[in-house]
Formats: sequence, structure tokens, C-alpha cells
Amino acid sequence: MPYASIEPALMGWLHAPAQSIKCATRRIAIVLFDDCALLGTGLVAEVFHVANELVATSAGDEWIYDVSFLSARGGNVTCSSSVRVWTDGLDARHYSGFDALFIAGGKGARAAAGDERLIGWLRRVETNTAAVRAIDEGREVLDAAGIANRDRDYLFGSYLRQTNGEVSAAADTSDRLEPMKGALAMVKRDLGLDIARSVAERMMPGASSRFVPLLGDAGAATAGDKIRAAARWLQENCERPISIADAAQVAAMSERNFLRRFKLELGMTPSDYLLQARLAITCSLLIDSELPVDKIARRSGMGNGDRLAKIFRKRMMISPTEFRMQSRREAGG
Repeated sequence: MPYASIEPALMGWLHAPAQSIKCATRRIAIVLFDDCALLGTGLVAEVFHVANELVATSAGDEWIYDVSFLSARGGNVTCSSSVRVWTDGLDARHYSGFDALFIAGGKGARAAAGDERLIGWLRRVETNTAAVRAIDEGREVLDAAGIANRDRDYLFGSYLRQTNGEVSAAADTSDRLEPMKGALAMVKRDLGLDIARSVAERMMPGASSRFVPLLGDAGAATAGDKIRAAARWLQENCERPISIADAAQVAAMSERNFLRRFKLELGMTPSDYLLQARLAITCSLLIDSELPVDKIARRSGMGNGDRLAKIFRKRMMISPTEFRMQSRREAGG
């Protein structure tokens, strides 16, 4: 009975709280150069590492953040403290972009600003990357590529604009902790405020209070909040004819951006999410009512009985009628 393991999991997933929906893996890249400062780079990497550890400890999930160290030539890069870090080289595999790209500084970064291959790679990659941030002198490389520090969909940028004057002054662009604060803001968006605060406290015990105003609840909803609200709207309205354009309007996003963000947040397309919600209602009606299949299809937003039967056989490898009969036989003992 193939449906037996699918239907309960489907029902449980749809009714799970938003916090339990696992995020898709975030791809983070840090581009290093010889003589780059280890402090800023290390703080950024440690934020994501600690977040991974906290999530794995509290929920047993796989790690959320996949952090890669890259360099123009690959191999060992020697930081300013003489610490060597192994890196991967730049190649076409990265053209699909990252969720966040950090460019470290150092003397090597100034020299690399004239590297046409590096500059070309950056221009290709940044078009598919959600956020690009400089660490220290890394801004010289971005300037050479004609790329500004920028944060699409408020990945990092909004947390600075939402703070009071005192905190904003401390978070000036010259602040060496700025990249760390940006990384913490990303953790808050992905994993919630409690995890972000725990990361800050573990990294800087007793000093994490300086980050709390940056991680507070003030300000507009994040892109992740908007996507989750749209997902709830899809679930609540799945029984009637609706379009992806309608859901994108609920999220106040362009349809293209909505599709990309939805897949990133929930690991599936809005169409698949909508179909899952409709299947859950269909299963409940088949088990708990005597309605004919055609009427159930109309009530669950599946169109008609023929379409429902095709989807059922494709997704659950059983017909709606067979599902009803076997479910009731099992319920009867």
C-alpha cells in the first residue's frame, strides 16, 4: 500500500508550525586573498558554524549553512596572522550563485582588483547571488568589478536601518564587526530570533547585548516572513481557484522573485505546495465522508474526478476509490 507512508506524513507536515518547516540549505561563499585579516573572515564563518551546531543539537536536522572558502587560484591562502586556509578555486560551477557572498580584504585583495579573470567571475556570479558583502579591504575588489555592497530581499541591509541612532553609529561601515552582524541577521531570518541570540552569546559571552537591538523584532517583515504568510494563505484558500500571481501579491513580491524565494524557503515550488494542501483535503474527505469522487475533487480545488484520479495515481500510485476502501478497511481493524 504505497499511500500508507505518504498520507500521514503529508497531513502532519501541512499542519506543522512554521518553525518546524526545514529551510533549504544556504550556500555561503567567502573569497579569500593572501594577507586577509582573519578576524572579520573568521567571525563570519563562525556565525554560520555555531548556527549549524545549535540546529543540529536542538532538532537533529542536517546543517543549514554550507560554507565554502574560495580563492582566485585555489589551494592554501595565508592570512595576515600566518594562518593557512585551504580554498577551492573559482570556476563555472559557482555561476549559479550563492545565498551570500563575502569578499575578504588584505594586500592580496588590492592586487587582485586588477585580475580580469577574478573580476569577470564576480560579475557572473553576483547576478545570481542574494547578498554580496565586503570584509575590510574586500570593497576594493567589489569597486573594481563595479559591484556595490548590496542586499537583495533585505537579507542583511534592513537590520541597520531599523536601529536607533546609538546602535547605528556603532554599526558604521568601518565597524569590523559589521559582516558578523550581517551574518547574524541572516541566521535570524532563517532560524529565528532565539537561535540568532544564542549564536551571539556563544561567540561573545557577556558582550552579545550589543547585538540584541540588531536582532529585535522591530521593522518590516522579512522576505522569509512574507513567504511563510503566503504559504499559509495558499493552504487556507486551496479549495478555490487561485493562481501563483495571487500568492505573489499576498507576499508583495514580483512573481519571479516570489517563485525563487518560495523554493528557497520551503524547498518546493508554490504549485507543489498548493497541490500538497489539496491532496490533504482530498484524503480527509475520502476517509470521513460519503461524497462521490467528482464532488470531492471540486470541493478540494482539484477540478474534476478524472483529473483527481490522474493526480492520485501519479502521486500515490492508487485510485481515490481504492484509497477510500483500503483506508476504511485498516481503520476497521
